[in-house]
Amino acid sequence: MANFEKQIIKDYRLTTAEIIYHMPDYPDFLQSYIWQEYDISPKFPVLHNFLTFWGRELDGKVHSVYVASKKLITSGDTKFYNHELTLQ
Repeated sequence: MANFEKQIIKDYRLTTAEIIYHMPDYPDFLQSYIWQEYDISPKFPVLHNFLTFWGRELDGKVHSVYVASKKLITSGDTKFYNHELTLQ
């Protein structure tokens, strides 16, 4: 499904997560990873699937996750104008 269709039909929102994790070789140090995808707020199933994959396949233990989500297309973003322009 195209991203536009996801936003309109399924109410997907652009979701950004900052994942703070322990470095595998130096567990006392924290590293940051930015993840961004279209997801459904507030349950975030796509993010949960990614974090499940992370825990199963990657060595760095997750310390914390910060999530931001924004609906990109809203009714207030659409405006109609009564102008016609001709380019020559």
